[in-house]
Amino acid sequence: MPLDNAADISSLIQPGRVHRRVYADPEIFELEMERIFDRAWIYVGHESQIKNPGDFVTTRIGRRPMVLTRHSDGGIHVIHNQCAHRGALVVAEDSGNAEEFVCCYHGWAYDTTGKLIRVPLQHGYPAHFNPEDPSTAMVRAPRVESYRGFIFASLAKDGPNLTDHLGYMATSFDDMVDRAPDGEIEIAGGVFKHAFDGNWKLYLENLCDAAHPLFVHESSIEAAREQDDEVHTDGTGEIAVRQMRQNGAPYKMWQEQIGIWTYPNGHSFLGDYHDDEKLVAARRDDVFAEYIAALENRKGPEEAKRILEVTRWNSNVYPNISFMSQFRQFRVVHPISVDRTEVCNYMFRMKGAPEKMFEDTVAFSNVTNGTGSLVLTDDLETYGRIGVGVTSGGADWIEVGRGYQTDSPDEHGGKQGKDSTSEVYIRNMYDAWLDYMTAA
Repeated sequence: MPLDNAADISSLIQPGRVHRRVYADPEIFELEMERIFDRAWIYVGHESQIKNPGDFVTTRIGRRPMVLTRHSDGGIHVIHNQCAHRGALVVAEDSGNAEEFVCCYHGWAYDTTGKLIRVPLQHGYPAHFNPEDPSTAMVRAPRVESYRGFIFASLAKDGPNLTDHLGYMATSFDDMVDRAPDGEIEIAGGVFKHAFDGNWKLYLENLCDAAHPLFVHESSIEAAREQDDEVHTDGTGEIAVRQMRQNGAPYKMWQEQIGIWTYPNGHSFLGDYHDDEKLVAARRDDVFAEYIAALENRKGPEEAKRILEVTRWNSNVYPNISFMSQFRQFRVVHPISVDRTEVCNYMFRMKGAPEKMFEDTVAFSNVTNGTGSLVLTDDLETYGRIGVGVTSGGADWIEVGRGYQTDSPDEHGGKQGKDSTSEVYIRNMYDAWLDYMTAA
């Protein structure tokens, strides 16, 4: 059935449930690329990746290849990675430093704003050809803004600014940056990349799902419970064991000790479910004590106390990122097709913190987000099974109604689940989905 109008799209979402076509229909996926990823604020990179003039990293907005650059005047630009001559991809490297970008096909050259600056054999082109015409450039994204070093771009010429788009969820970025004693963080330690055979929305739906660990991660929970704590000596094993054991916490803990909060534009965060050991750096640990001392020295005891008392697990910023501020983990979702998704996981170093804390950041990433981790592999299996199931021709409706009757307003303009197992955050994402997909 073709989607001819807003009413057709709206019919796919009902109170507490979603039609399976939303995850399986290629036509809907194409509309999402046009109406969500071509309009919304999309995270494209971090300022620490382009510190100096000429620095660049390749990135994506939906399926569109883009280049994030810092020009000689210090300005930040996001440009389409396409030569205006014959359409070739211009920048093939993941990152680097360049004064200009030269297309490998016919040598058209562009500066780091995307402006065309040199055309070989220019005399051979028609009289109407004008290299100063903006249409001959590597086209710029019309809007680029940064919040606390996190860079977003929008392909829509008009719309809400980034601050309005983030709303209260900006406090999750504040939480990550404020934890650095020197007030600055940087991407470091490389990137984990993985892909799965399923729809891009599944990834964000899973990251704030507090009801799945007991089932999805059952085997690793049992293995961790049987593990002898004395076996490990480098710290990495202890991180894995504690992570898995706490995934097996009873539902009573999930329902009474943490919560789930949602905000306009599809954003949400899950409260932290860990005890005060915090997995990576125990409060009684010498390194963590050194970190607290550095934080208090730079920001004062009261501000340091306020910062450390913020306990958020996954923060989802719709439509393409999720991060864990306490553990400096940042995941970027790249839709490829209706049933194929790629994800990049980045790690951040806190400037002014002991280097051992960054080592713990890398270790935690290996355990939780690495391609051979005990956590990620379970989740990828689940995404794949959903990808198969939603195309099987069985039940038409996917239920996302858990907690529907008990959600309550939040003081910052959003909604809060009565307990963390509520699916309020999925319903909130579909509120945003409908807004984008049915907008004129």
